[in-house]
Amino acid sequence: MKEIISPRFAVSATIGILSMVLLFHMLILLQIVPYAIVWGGRLKSVTEMRVFESISILINAFFVLVLLLKANYIKNNISKKLINGTIWIFVIVFVVNTIGNLFANTNFELYVFTPMTFILSLLCLRVVLEKSHRRDKTLES
Repeated sequence: MKEIISPRFAVSATIGILSMVLLFHMLILLQIVPYAIVWGGRLKSVTEMRVFESISILINAFFVLVLLLKANYIKNNISKKLINGTIWIFVIVFVVNTIGNLFANTNFELYVFTPMTFILSLLCLRVVLEKSHRRDKTLES
């Protein structure tokens, strides 16, 4: 996998996908997109949707920040182990989410989010396997 996908591409693609996910969740929060098609079709009320969508937006935004730190797009002195540990957690979350999406009550989640979370798990795995985390350069291709 290291030869197929460059670390820079993995970071950029993951940030791009997560940015689209953030936009999607904001559209749900604003009730432009119906909340019945997410969270396995299990949300029962607008109040419940607001809580779940707010948490999702915060988590996704946090992960974008972690990726920006990993790629050194944001200069930092944060421990490599902490950044990589956080990315490993997201690899696990995306794998578990992929499995959960397979059992979703909505076709949208099954056919759109299952492949997307699977791809995100692979991209995050590629990012975390990159050993070079230079303080003076972004991830090299």
